[in-house]
Amino acid sequence: MAKSIASAVRKGNVVDLDGKLCVVLIAENIHPGKGTPVTHLVMRRISDGVKTEMRYKTTDVVELAILENKDYDYLYEDDMGYNFMQPESFEQISIAKEILGDQAQWLQENMRCDVRLHEGNPISIELPPRVTVEIAEADPVVKGQTASSSYKPAKLANGARVMVPPYIEAGVRIVVSTVDGTFQERAKD
Repeated sequence: MAKSIASAVRKGNVVDLDGKLCVVLIAENIHPGKGTPVTHLVMRRISDGVKTEMRYKTTDVVELAILENKDYDYLYEDDMGYNFMQPESFEQISIAKEILGDQAQWLQENMRCDVRLHEGNPISIELPPRVTVEIAEADPVVKGQTASSSYKPAKLANGARVMVPPYIEAGVRIVVSTVDGTFQERAKD
């Protein structure tokens, strides 16, 4: 285990809470006008999936678990979860659907992901920051709408919904952020 101050804990870190490992879902540093700054952590216990919230003074010491990072390629989804293969050893692992959560909508075949392992068990996963997806449906442009002033809803080929500029139409490939699901740019391919 490694020690760190609470204000340095980030989303995706694994914290040891009284012998139970928890993945940090949200890490927020709060600096009120008066009083002591605090770090608010929302975590999910790995063993049973229960969410917990903790507040620490920003200078409190927190135990972080030592994780091993490995690159894996996404293969397919089945009843057990999402299946990945390690490109060098061809070792395959299945990652539970709860670990990916909302990020699963951005998975694409053969996508290279960074999987964090603790004692050989997958704890969390980091997708590439951006993916290219095709627009399946897009609302028509409203007269008088300009590209700089507003966005319109669009449905992607993977089923996700995003807001896009008015000039984007069905069939166009766009780049989307996997972090927050926002439109980044028109794909250059």
